Amino acid sequence: MQTKLTLRVDDGLVRRAKDYARRSGKSVSRIVADYLALLEEPMEKQVVELTPTVRSLLGSLSNSAVDKSDYYKHLDEKYR
Repeated sequence: MQTKLTLRVDDGLVRRAKDYARRSGKSVSRIVADYLALLEEPMEKQVVELTPTVRSLLGSLSNSAVDKSDYYKHLDEKYR
């Protein structure tokens, strides 16, 4: 059974939501329903879709000797 839900949202946000819905091929209702369904799932079970740029970088350092200490050293030098 489906139930109607009324939301009060800023006009700019509604425009952005409708634009996003049009680009994604979904209705605003479907997007909201998908989001609300995520609230039931533990965060570790949620699938995060990677952007093409991040996907292309995935595993690029797997054969290197870089580790967390290198990253911390970089941050320390960067923010001196």
